Amino acid sequence: MDIVFERRGEGSPLVLLHGIGHRRQGWAPVMDLLAAEREVIAVDLPGFGDSPPLPPGTPYTLDAVVSALAGTFADLGLDRPHVAGNSLGGLFALEAADRGLASSVTALSPAGFFNALELRYGMSVLRASRLGARVPETLLARLARSPRRRTLMFGMIYGRPDLMDVEALAGDARAMRDAPGFEPTLRAGRGTRFLGSCADVPVTIAWGTKDRLLLRSQAIRAQRRLPHARFVWLEGCGHVPMSDDPPRVAKVILEGSAHPLRTEAAA
Repeated sequence: MDIVFERRGEGSPLVLLHGIGHRRQGWAPVMDLLAAEREVIAVDLPGFGDSPPLPPGTPYTLDAVVSALAGTFADLGLDRPHVAGNSLGGLFALEAADRGLASSVTALSPAGFFNALELRYGMSVLRASRLGARVPETLLARLARSPRRRTLMFGMIYGRPDLMDVEALAGDARAMRDAPGFEPTLRAGRGTRFLGSCADVPVTIAWGTKDRLLLRSQAIRAQRRLPHARFVWLEGCGHVPMSDDPPRVAKVILEGSAHPLRTEAAA
């Protein structure tokens, strides 16, 4: 399928995967920092941003989306790229590594480590956020001009929405509101947990200390599931940390993808 992407920079390829209801532009705060040292490919997942939905009748399961990503990697000539993902994108990144599709993984607050109660809570927050995104854009922009109101409106997702550009917030709200993949992805994710080991793949897991969507208990569970992974707390960051502290997040991703690709090492 035709996945929409943005590609820039030179160096070892690094694929960026956003979370549910988000879009490739969510990586904008760190793109230039990453592209200074990597060839960066930020993609819109199927049914989000500008990418079309999965083909009719195809469920939005982990298998289906990771298979679509594998096809995209092949189409773009990417042989085991480094992969970084946020939230749902973090789960996809870990699964790609577990299936031998990635050279390294940096997962920012990855999904897939929740219990039943945490899942219900997270789904409620996401649906409420999508409902709020249906506010008329003129009203949304007017309300978001106040840093205090911006924090009230977007504080469940971002740690520091008061620092974000109003247009970027409006674009994120529009992306969540209009994404045809939102509900089928949310429904398919009810029973989805990460059960892999990512053996022989360097893994970094980073979690915002102000993540109000996927809570600290899930970070601890992720550490137990992947004891060999490097774990980093992102101080003061929310669920989507790229906007909260771009230099810190870019540094974590660059460190997580610092080792050579296997093809390079073999050469």
